[in-house]
Amino acid sequence: PGRKPRDKPIRYDKRRYKRRNRIEITIGRLKDWRRVATRYDRSPTVFLSAIALAATVLGWL
Repeated sequence: PGRKPRDKPIRYDKRRYKRRNRIEITIGRLKDWRRVATRYDRSPTVFLSAIALAATVLGWL
């Protein structure tokens, strides 16, 4: 969303903005996992499984 002192307000969809914020917070939490943040795995399937595991644990807690 635009700032208050702006002359012409910028239109935005509040629902999309909330979803985007939720996704950014989730990515930030995933980066707390060192294995995911540094991308130790060379294989894409192993990397995606590490992301899935981390997301599952974060969703559980």
